[in-house]
Amino acid sequence: MSQKLVARLLQEFGEDVREIPNARGDETVVVGRDKLTAVLTHLRDAEGCEQLSDVVGVDYPERDERFEVNYLLRSWRNDHRVIVKVDVAEDDPVPTATGIYRSADWHEREVFDLFGIPFDGHPDLRRILCHHEFEGHALRKDYPIEQGQECSRPENLFTDHDIAAAAQRATNLVADLGGATDEVHPSDLLTVNVGPSHPAMHGALRAELLLDGETILEAKTEIGYIHRCFEKESEDHTWAQVMPYTDRLNYCSAMLNNSIYAWAVEKLIGIEATPRTQAIRVVVSELSRIIDHLVCICANLVDIGALTNYWYLYNVRESIYESLEKLCGSRLTTNYARIGGMSHDLYDGFDVEIRAKMGQLDGCIKDVMDLVARNRIFLDRTVDVGVISQADALSFGFTGPCLRATGLEYDLRKTNPYWGYENYDFAIPTGTNGDTHDRIMCRMAEMVQSKSIVLQALDNLPDGPLNVDDHTVVLPPKDKVYGSIEGVMNQFKLVYEGIQVPAGQAYGFGEGANGELGFFAVSDGTGHPYRLKVRPPCFPIFSSFAFLTQGGMIPDAVATLGSLNIIAGELDR
Repeated sequence: MSQKLVARLLQEFGEDVREIPNARGDETVVVGRDKLTAVLTHLRDAEGCEQLSDVVGVDYPERDERFEVNYLLRSWRNDHRVIVKVDVAEDDPVPTATGIYRSADWHEREVFDLFGIPFDGHPDLRRILCHHEFEGHALRKDYPIEQGQECSRPENLFTDHDIAAAAQRATNLVADLGGATDEVHPSDLLTVNVGPSHPAMHGALRAELLLDGETILEAKTEIGYIHRCFEKESEDHTWAQVMPYTDRLNYCSAMLNNSIYAWAVEKLIGIEATPRTQAIRVVVSELSRIIDHLVCICANLVDIGALTNYWYLYNVRESIYESLEKLCGSRLTTNYARIGGMSHDLYDGFDVEIRAKMGQLDGCIKDVMDLVARNRIFLDRTVDVGVISQADALSFGFTGPCLRATGLEYDLRKTNPYWGYENYDFAIPTGTNGDTHDRIMCRMAEMVQSKSIVLQALDNLPDGPLNVDDHTVVLPPKDKVYGSIEGVMNQFKLVYEGIQVPAGQAYGFGEGANGELGFFAVSDGTGHPYRLKVRPPCFPIFSSFAFLTQGGMIPDAVATLGSLNIIAGELDR
């Protein structure tokens, strides 16, 4: 489908668009800055590319047009995926896409923050991951990785103009409702910080709320409190050494991160994991999805006062963690996948243990549903709270359960299957209203489907090798290392020089617990990533927080935030 799309694009724009052939399966076109807006608008309106998944900057200091900006577009309904690439010289502005896609707001701010690329017409172009006092642009190749900066002064998110405009809106609203006509003065409004240290904030996040009484007139958010330079650090490590960093993204579903990263690099190399490895990745990924949903649901329920459910849900989570610890030696930041395979095979008895624990999951879900499904307080706190339409969700870049809660039956395991997901029988739970209630219920139903996938995978676990038979990618067997100089040198070069990944770029993605988790990987042919961009599901989802909470109450904002399941490690990287 994408190939036909590119052909139509070339026909529509002629020489203004240039296709990049053999782009690792990613249909890619290059356009000039002057045609970018027209091309993006055409793709949205004529080709149904209703979502901008990410905007990725790449720095090539030796080029006249130093920077490359990649727009990752998707049509969910037509199954189109295309990358639009534009080359820009240093300090040359790129026209903003915020008038085309809501998600462009935060994506462009990130590129501006880390590369210094200006976006002409952006409504709020300021830093997003780095502190507002930070000097320089950290992902430029000439930024010294060892340079430390001390930044401490907090930023006031609301300006006097913002407060005055909100006061006027409040005045107009009261008048429209037939209330008092007295003007709401800016001094009548109250600003309240929720986070970064607050029991209702899931991670180090900050939301500044502008209130008229308890009504939220406007909200602004600040992230980056635990930004740890994952992408910059990756450039100084081998492809294999990056793997432990992925554990720290969504630490509630670390094995999903490991496995999807391995798959992205395998796509760039041009290899495919063995059938046994693919099946094992499915098992551990679905267990990770279950754990992640358990954490999200129990925290969300605690936020709205349903404490008892915490113990039901966490008991089964703890039980699964015991098996994962036994499998790979760690509980939270688990590290099991490897590029080209897995670190080792499943232990004896793993199958029996996991089947028993999936039985425990059934009981826990029933107990929780019995407590909340018809509970008046639960329904009052979640139904019609934090509502988002399907069109707005797509424009903001929603994926995963938050998108499916709006009624869109879309799951990457079905639409873009990998690891043999096309061979598993499972449903895609959806909601109807796109509210907090639907987001919780979607996750509850998804755990049942993940359990089914795990059992199917265990029933049909293939025999055969675990790792690919390519010792330029995976370490050689120990008998060859100990028994020959060739084996010693093979291991030495892989460990110290890293896998020599062919030059090029590829976007590898999968269905993370919160939606599309992707890695945009660029190789210069060496053992280190030239550029590694993470597409975290939480990033575009949290960008909608102000939109979701405006006009609601503070307690509604707390319930809404919990249902989005924002994981700060993934968000900030």
